[in-house]
Amino acid sequence: MQEMFDKIQPYVIEYGMRLIAAVAIFIIGKWAAQIVSKLVDQMMAKSKINKTIAVFLKNMVYYTILAFVVIAALNKLGVETNSFIAVIGAAGLAVGLALQGTLANFAAGVMMIIFQPFQVGDRIETAGVLGIVEEVQIFNTIIVTDDQKKVIIPNAKITGDKIVIHAKA
Repeated sequence: MQEMFDKIQPYVIEYGMRLIAAVAIFIIGKWAAQIVSKLVDQMMAKSKINKTIAVFLKNMVYYTILAFVVIAALNKLGVETNSFIAVIGAAGLAVGLALQGTLANFAAGVMMIIFQPFQVGDRIETAGVLGIVEEVQIFNTIIVTDDQKKVIIPNAKITGDKIVIHAKA
């Protein structure tokens, strides 16, 4: 029994230390990701950037850092991460292609928020709809028509079409 323990002891010590280091990397990395994402949120609040964009960027920063932390922790455990990174890249490309329309709506929403061709409360005509802008969301814009119907229009359709802004009476 002692002989077997003497054979396994170096492996237990080596892999135990790797496991402790990997857990430490994960805990410290997660803590750092939370701090950095809170700093991003505070900077966005100070610069008065739209809340929707601020929350999106805060989450994007957090999960990006967390992905790097997980890869570093796995690497410390001895897991080969090159193929893992390649799979993440390929998955990102596949998701990007699958969400092409959604990403176009997101980009159009960001551009509309930044350049503000119209504002909430404006009476506009776009994408075959005439009404008052109730809300500009990150992917869609909600317009209330004269007969009190809410029409949700994808932002890419609005930026790809003409926008007629009617004068306020």
